[in-house]
Amino acid sequence: MHKEVLIKNIDRIHTTEMGVGRIQKNLGISEEPVSYCISKLKQENSVVKKEGKNYYVHVDDCIITINSSSFTIITAHKN
Repeated sequence: MHKEVLIKNIDRIHTTEMGVGRIQKNLGISEEPVSYCISKLKQENSVVKKEGKNYYVHVDDCIITINSSSFTIITAHKN
């Protein structure tokens, strides 16, 4: 159910300027983090949970935190 909400609003998913560097550092990636996180969300094995005001996308070895009202990727880190 929560995953469908994120997929339906995929064009609204974004991050802040500070979020870009934080996500890249935490995940150890050099690519553009929003596209990376969206591709992770779209994976069949991703699981989305909602706790409070945030969605948590659990996939592979990482957790991506997305604000449920603004669709801002707040942070992401390896599990």
